[in-house]
Amino acid sequence: VQLVESGGGLAQAGGSLRLSCAASERIFRMYGVGWFRQAPGKEREFVAAIGRRGDNTYYADSNKGRFTISRDNDKNRVDLQMHSLKPEDTGVYYCAASAKPTWAAGDSAVRQTMYDSWGRGTQVTVSS
Repeated sequence: VQLVESGGGLAQAGGSLRLSCAASERIFRMYGVGWFRQAPGKEREFVAAIGRRGDNTYYADSNKGRFTISRDNDKNRVDLQMHSLKPEDTGVYYCAASAKPTWAAGDSAVRQTMYDSWGRGTQVTVSS
C-alpha cells in the first residue's frame, strides 16, 4: 500500500499541527498504522500508532497528552493531531503501515521492523 503524508510545516512552540497519512487502497483498513519521526542527526523514533479499527492506540511517553492519533477507514486516512509543540518535536514525520498479524502483540507497534510500507515523510519544524 502506498502512503502519502501531508500537513507538515512550520509552527511556533506551543502551537499545533495536524498531519495526515493517505493510503492508496481500501485494504488500508486491515493495517496497523504508525507515525515515526527523525530529527536531524538522530535515529528515527516511534511517535504513535493505531490499530485497524482505531480502538487501540499507542504513544511514545514524550507525546502522551499532546498528540492524538486517529483514523477514518472510509477515507483511507490516519491523522496525527499535535498540540503543545516543542522544538524537540522537529523532524521528518513518517507514516507506516503493517499487515503483520503480530503487530498488536505486546509492544510490537513501536518497532519499525513491524512495518511493511512507508511514506516519504513530511517535515515538521517547531521554532522556540
